[in-house]
Amino acid sequence: MNHARKVHIALNVTDVNRSVEFYRTAFGVEPVKWKPGYAKFDITEPPLNLTLNHQANIEGKGALNHLGIEVSSTAEVLAAKQRLREAGLEVIDEMNVDCCFALQDKIWITDPDGYRWEIFMVKVQDTQPDLTVPQGQHLQACCRQ
Repeated sequence: MNHARKVHIALNVTDVNRSVEFYRTAFGVEPVKWKPGYAKFDITEPPLNLTLNHQANIEGKGALNHLGIEVSSTAEVLAAKQRLREAGLEVIDEMNVDCCFALQDKIWITDPDGYRWEIFMVKVQDTQPDLTVPQGQHLQACCRQ
């Protein structure tokens, strides 16, 4: 599967269902994945991979979970890892990780203010296709880095 480069933004939200309704309206698209504690929108214009991650209390933590750039191949992830390490940045890698109900290869870097960025590629889009969102249920879903 070949994906175009797009910005990935993951937001902490207190109510995934309420936030899905808002972003469904704001961008005019349906979520491509909606699981307990997690929803994902694959937006064409602007090119954006937006995820909503349940957090019971975001007060004092801000609403931002992490930022990311989705690339097309593991080779691109590894090239970024090498380039960033050679530039002196601390790089944490997670290869073959099940995150956000998808199998991924990824690396993480953190900016001086603590904002976490991931560069990742998705190998399997949905590792739990039969899992549905029970009404009123919220679970911690992913990206615990």
